[in-house]
Formats: sequence, C-alpha cells, structure tokens
Amino acid sequence: MQRQRNILWEMTSRIVMLAAAAPLLLSYLAMVVNPTKAWYMSLFGTLFLPFFLLNLFLLLRALLHWSSSALIPLLALLPAFFFMGRYVQLRADGEEPETGCIKVVSYNTGNFILAKKNRLHWPEGAGPEVCRDSVFAYLRKTDADIICLQEVTLDSDDDGAAYLERAFPGYQASYFLYVGPEGNYGNVTLSRFPILDKGIMDFDDSSNLAIYTDVQVHGKTVRIYNCHLESYSISLAGLARSLGRDTTVVRSTERKIRKSILLRPQQVGRLTADIEDCPYETLVAGDFNDTPMSYTYARLRRDHRDAFVGAGKGFGATYSVLWPFLRIDYVLYPREYGAVSCRIPRVPYSDHYPVITRLNVR
Repeated sequence: MQRQRNILWEMTSRIVMLAAAAPLLLSYLAMVVNPTKAWYMSLFGTLFLPFFLLNLFLLLRALLHWSSSALIPLLALLPAFFFMGRYVQLRADGEEPETGCIKVVSYNTGNFILAKKNRLHWPEGAGPEVCRDSVFAYLRKTDADIICLQEVTLDSDDDGAAYLERAFPGYQASYFLYVGPEGNYGNVTLSRFPILDKGIMDFDDSSNLAIYTDVQVHGKTVRIYNCHLESYSISLAGLARSLGRDTTVVRSTERKIRKSILLRPQQVGRLTADIEDCPYETLVAGDFNDTPMSYTYARLRRDHRDAFVGAGKGFGATYSVLWPFLRIDYVLYPREYGAVSCRIPRVPYSDHYPVITRLNVR
C-alpha cells in the first residue's frame, strides 16, 4: 500500500511539474513569436517571473524529497538563468569616471495624476501646476544631459516651448503634445546638447506616440527615440473587484489587452524601420509597456544594449503596481557606448519609476 501511495505521489508531482514547466517554456518563445500571429503568447512573456518562481519552488521541494522528478523543473529553469539579468542585477558599486559620460533619464510622469493624489510636498488646495512643477524640480536635481518624458500634461493655455524653457533652463526642448479637453499631453525630450532635427511618429488607432530628436553629442550626431508604446489602459483594482460579479468588466479588459498586444508590434515595426534607415547612432528610451521577455523588447534591443543589464543593481522593475515583477521602461544605447551606471529610484511621483543611466560615449 505504501508503495502504491509513493507511486501515486510521484505521478501527481510529475504532472504538476509538467503543467508548471509548460508556461515557463512558452515565455521563452514569447520573445520570438510575433504577437500578431498569436497574441496570447505575450501573456506568457509578461508572466515569466511568476512562472520562474513557481518552477524554482517545485525544484527545491523535489530536491528536499530526493525526488527524481526534480529534473523537470531543472530543465525548464536552465534557460531562465540567461534572462534573469534583465530583471535583477547583483553587482557591487563601482567607481564612475568623471569625464566622457552623459546622463540620460527616461521617465513616464503619468500625467502627474499620482502626484496629485499623494499630495506629496505641496500645500492644501494646490493646483495641478504646483504638482507638475514639483516633479520637474525633482528632474532638474537629476542633473541629466538628456531627459525623455512620457505622459506629460500641460495646461491647454500654456505655450509649451515657453513653459519648458522656464521649467528647464539650459535645455532645448523637442516635444509633441496632443490637444485634449483637459490639457495637452504627449512626449517631451530635453537636451543640454544642441538639437539639430526632430520629428514624430504618431501611431495608427492610438494616442500613444514616439518622437525622435537628433542631438550633437561631443561632435557627433545621435538620434534619441523617446517612445510611449501602446498601453493596456486597464484598472487592476477595478478588475479585481469585478471578478465573479461583473463579466462585462472582464470582457472589456480582455479586449483592451488584446488590442494593446496587437498594436505594439506595428509600432515597433515603424520604429525599427526608422532605426535601420537612420544614418546616426541611435538611443531608444521610454515606456515600452512590455517586459524584457517580449517581442517588443527583443526587436528594439536587437542593435542596442540595455542600460540596466549593463550597469544596473538590484531589481529593475519600473512599474510600482505589482513591484518587483514589471519592468516596462528602458534606456537602450548604441553598442559602441558603455553603461557606467543605471539607477531606478522608487520615487513616488508617478506609477512609474525613472530610469537614470550614465553612458560612456566612446
């Protein structure tokens, strides 16, 4: 009887481990499968870390019980160790060179909504302009050479160029703002280096966009892409409240997720086509709304290096919700450069965290 129980337990363990290994293996494929052909593959890439942790738990449990079924999660986990550096980096602090570096910041400011809700450092009754100015004050303290901002909102009666010139003295501004009833919103790139040219990529069937700015860095031209790719535009709290109660919200959420997943490959295609035609070195920054185990990341990183992988420390997550699982904001730099440092401070101004990196321009 005991032997039968052991056999039954071993068979059950193997079935559970195979069921856990399958989605982890699919998360590897999410990087190479175009979501327009199988949109659901992106979900496996997004959930890579939970699948990794589940298989790691099953592996440790099997080893504690001296079970031969440990081979299943072990084999499933082996490729994952090549990708974990995209999420977490274990390195000691190193000395930063004082010269030859430029500092780049990418930050989705979230239209300053979170800052308004938190009432962080301003008096009672302060208007949105006070919240915005407080965020800009933080950005000025970073002392960056190039600042790429997404989801920036300015009042409809503001002159964008004049306002940015006052808010960021010493910087030139490249920006595109959509005009809306509650203000003008879009992307802003600020540069201490001379701006030579600029342009916009507004995406079909989307309010998201990318702008490019050609700047002269130490005698050579570099094109900066400031990207805000398709958002999911869903409320996790609202979805959680509706589960088991309101199927309408669940169906609406599924449609939004599917639409977002299908639009991003089109947007990435436009970006990569422009990058391939660009005669200059290119730096790609912004909110990709996709994880490092995604088709989006794989395509955009193809001819670039990832600043966090190159010089980050600790967790790379940039989205405060479900931290530390979601890393969706990036600075990708030319292969000719070197990353000296990359920090992701958990400041409470937005639902995103800024990516602050120093690059050695070779």
